[in-house]
Amino acid sequence: MTSTHREMPPIAVIGFAHSPHVDQTFGTTNGVEMLVPCFQKLYADLGIVRTDIDFWCSGSSDYLAGRAFSFISAIDSIGAVPPINESHVEMDAAWALYEAWVKIATGEVDVALAYGFGKPSASNTDQVLTLQTDPHTVAPLWPDARSLAALQARAGIDSGAWTEADMAAVAARGNNTSAEELLRSEYVADPLRAHDTCRYTDGAAAIIIASEHRARELVANPAWITGWDHRIDTPNFGSRDLTKSPSTKLAGDTALGSNRQFDVAELHAPYTHQELILKAELGLDDSVLINPSGGALAANPLFSAGLERIGFAATAILNGDADTALAHATSGPLLQQNMVVALAGNKPESRGGNI
Repeated sequence: MTSTHREMPPIAVIGFAHSPHVDQTFGTTNGVEMLVPCFQKLYADLGIVRTDIDFWCSGSSDYLAGRAFSFISAIDSIGAVPPINESHVEMDAAWALYEAWVKIATGEVDVALAYGFGKPSASNTDQVLTLQTDPHTVAPLWPDARSLAALQARAGIDSGAWTEADMAAVAARGNNTSAEELLRSEYVADPLRAHDTCRYTDGAAAIIIASEHRARELVANPAWITGWDHRIDTPNFGSRDLTKSPSTKLAGDTALGSNRQFDVAELHAPYTHQELILKAELGLDDSVLINPSGGALAANPLFSAGLERIGFAATAILNGDADTALAHATSGPLLQQNMVVALAGNKPESRGGNI
């Protein structure tokens, strides 16, 4: 059902925590060692205890963890006694947060926590991600994720949608170096250079959202969710223009309406050219501060990177550094599934979304 302004109850992000972005952790692939400090920080920041949380939802990947039902093992970080109300999605935890948002919107609960975790260092990540592709026509070829991204980047360059210099300019923003200097480096997967590709990290993150009355009780300046939508494009690469992202545009049109003026935008772009695609599809101009956190290029903790984009965008409002923020998350290969979230500090009318 498509919701109207009156149908979307006030719900806010009230807390965010993430583990350090490191190349490798000592912990297990079920994420417990990374998650416990995140939960403890949220409890302390908000002055709550575990039993104040009415609903939990996680996002992770069994094939990345290399074990069945790894998300069940992760519940050790919560504690299963007394019993908890829990769910899970096999994708980026931004979608777990969406499920938690729906749970509050339906009036079933008041406070919900979504978390995600992944340990890419335990596997050959680019190859493992091949398992996300079509099992009949693509996966048997075992194309690694970086090579697929290189095909997308080449399509954009050949079509004139962007240039290698445009891609380098995205990387230079967070590299303390010039685009010209970056362009002198060697290719790692033509036309991608090292600065065009994300840095995979082990990591976990958690976000707490709450209904209006609980949000006002727990924080001084909640980050109100004013629009939320997610859409999907075909997994068949030959059936879509890889230089565009129709699902991002549709999600943006639904969640944002005509307003594209934001103080901050956190875009989940693991490759430089994907930021260019997202910026164009969302209609963002140069006045918007994009990825002040460094984005997924600086650190891409699989299955929590999209959740982190929402967390960093909300934190800018919670800390008083921004009045409005936009967050984007993606899941699947080459921007296949896309989510757009609008946030504001003063609880304006909701723009739209799907429940």
